[in-house]
Parts: sequence; structure tokens; C-alpha cells
Amino acid sequence: MIPILLTRAARPAAYQRAFLAARTLSVWAGIKAGPPDPILGVTEAFKRDTDARKINLGVGAYRDGEGAPYVLPSVLEADKRVLEQDLDKEYLPITGHSTFEQLAAQLAYGADSAPLKEDRIATTQSISGTGALRIAGEFLARHFPHNKTIYLPTPSWGNHTPIFRNSGLEVKQYAYYDKNTVGLDLEGMLRDIQAAPSKSIILLHACAHNPTGVDPTQEQWKRISDVIKEKEHFVLFDMAYQGFASGDADRDAFALRYFVEQGHQIALAQSFAKNMGLYGERVGLFSLVTDSPDERTRVSSQLKITIRPMYSNPPVHGARIASTILEDPALRKQWLGEVKGMADRINSMRAKLKGLLVNEFGSKHNWDHITNQIGMFAFLGITPEQVEQLVNEHHVYLTKDGRISVAGITEHNVRHLAESLHKVTA
Repeated sequence: MIPILLTRAARPAAYQRAFLAARTLSVWAGIKAGPPDPILGVTEAFKRDTDARKINLGVGAYRDGEGAPYVLPSVLEADKRVLEQDLDKEYLPITGHSTFEQLAAQLAYGADSAPLKEDRIATTQSISGTGALRIAGEFLARHFPHNKTIYLPTPSWGNHTPIFRNSGLEVKQYAYYDKNTVGLDLEGMLRDIQAAPSKSIILLHACAHNPTGVDPTQEQWKRISDVIKEKEHFVLFDMAYQGFASGDADRDAFALRYFVEQGHQIALAQSFAKNMGLYGERVGLFSLVTDSPDERTRVSSQLKITIRPMYSNPPVHGARIASTILEDPALRKQWLGEVKGMADRINSMRAKLKGLLVNEFGSKHNWDHITNQIGMFAFLGITPEQVEQLVNEHHVYLTKDGRISVAGITEHNVRHLAESLHKVTA
């Protein structure tokens, strides 16, 4: 009997050990590691590299001629004025800073915009352009009365797909970039938009297409508008680079304003990260063109209901900076000049890179696309294997699809970049 008694006595201890072991297993033990962010991964690899020649062309933020982060003088002045007012830090309304909303919408749509004058544009401040897109996705998933599918260009900004899928929309693609010409596949784009079910949602990059830097011409925009109108599609514009693309804020807003003039009831996601350098302040605007002031009021009420459970209300300081710049004529003029200066520096680096490749290193490839493309980013038109060579052999860091941030090119590194690019494509 003794062995039986010992066995029974031992059972509670064994059960206790098993119970304790189960309790020490983390609730999250079954979660698998997600894939690294393709752009942040480039920066991390760059930081680990100890070679003095290394170049980071993956970061999507402006850098000055020395390769350093740049705070616009107009932003510094506006920030100083805001701080001197000794303002409180109270919550903003759900839709944000009202002065900022008005001025940001005016910058996008134009002071003479009919729907703006007629009080037909519903606006809300957003957490930069990303937040504006998420508001768009949530709002359209709930309230768009037709096809809940959004069509994105191929390729598009990498965050577009998860934003809209997580919002509840189905995501599909339309042709955009032609690898053979390193330019716009206009006929493919029109074909796919025509083939999409009527009353679908079409996302368009208003200017400085990310990641390709390939934009339609004004005449091509008109053809795109005609097909979209024929199919009764709904357009969501993503405008993250107004003024920063060409150096002219009005020119960069052409597509948006033309579509509105043609009667499209568009939606717009707007960002002030690039054109004001307010990356960390997260300043943006989401807006919708409606049919009447009454409709605008009803849409605005539903925007508030959409936003409230997401983040309640947006941050105040960046909106104060942006509105200070936009409402003061002298400061606004200064800012527009600084934006043009950033765009001009980027364009000069495009020209310098192309010139070195062709004239100094004697590349036989056609590099016209480097100067034909516009904005912060450029598609080099190289293979993933050539990208690996640039990274591993020449310490030039870029994304696997061959996209570079032209803002990362400086007078100090452009020769190394051109020589490296020539070697891997020779």
C-alpha cells in the first residue's frame, strides 16, 4: 500500500508543476514575427555599415546639401510666433484646427474654387497624409453607396494597400508604370480603369507619384478624367507633395483642380510633411467635395463619428505652425520660395546624376527617365540583382524595386552614386 499512497501523494505536486508551467507560457507565445518594413530595413542596414562611402537613398524625407535634416526657416519663424503667444494645450475639436482646415483646403483647391466658395467641401484635420488616407478608407467603407473596391496604381506607395484593406475595402490594381519605357503606361491605365466595374473607387496620386516619380501630363490627365467620368468612378486623390514636386503649388494641384472643375465629387488626402518639413508634427487634411452646404453638414457629422473612436482629435502644435505660415502673406511667400528651393535642389541632383552617367562615365544606357521623373523619388529602372550589387559592393542603399530618394543625393556623394550605378549596369 505504501507505493500507492506515495504515488497519490506525488500527483498534486505534478499537477501543480504542470499548471505553473502552463501559466508561465506567454499569452503572445504563438505570435510569429512579421516581415521587416522594406524602407525602414534599408535605413537599419545603412546604419550598420561602417564604410565611409555609404549612401542612404531609402529615406523618404528631404535632406539638405550636406545630407542633413532640414527645418525650413519659415517653419522656425512660425514656431517662434506660436510659442510667443503662450497658448494653452487644450484639446482641439474632433475635426481639428478650423483656421488650418480653411487655409489648407484653399491651398489645395484654389482660392477661386467653386465648391469652396459655395461651402460644399467637408474638411477635417488629420494625422498627416497617412491619417487622412485612413479616414478616407474608413469613411468610404461605411458610406460609399456603390462598389467597395479601391483601385491603386501599379506600383503605389507601399502603405496604401494595408491602409485600405484594414479599413474594410477590397484592394485591386490598375496598370501605371511601364518598365520598358521607365515611364507612364497611359493606355494600360485607361484600359484597366475602363474595365473596372462602374462606380468603383480610383486612387490617383495628384503629383510626384510615389514610388516612380512618373506623372501624367496635363493632356493625359484630361483623358484620364474623361474615362473616369464615363465609368462614374469615384476619385480619391493622394496629394503628399504639393509644391514639393515642381516647386509650384498651383501647378502641382492641376489634376485635383481640373477634376473638380469637370464635376467630379472627389475626396482628397493632403499632407504637410514634405512641403513644410513637418514630418514629426503629423499635419494633414482630409476633404470631400459635396453637392450642397446641407450635404456637407451631414457628411461632416459622419466624419466626426468615424474619427472619434480612432483617435478622438488631432494634435494642435503642427496645425498652428501651418496655419501661421498660410495666413501671413509675407511668411507664405517665404515658405513657397523655400519649397521651390527644395524642389530645385532635387532637380539639380537629377541633372547632375544623369550628366555624370552619360558624359563622365560614358554609360550607353538611356537615363532620360532620371530627369523626366518628378518629385522626391526616382525609379532607376534596374533589376533586383543590380540593386543587391549596389548595396553589397558599393554601399549604396535603396529599396529592392530600384527606387531612390533623390533628396538623399548631394554634391558629396553623387559621383560615387553615378560611378556605382554605371558599374552595375555596364
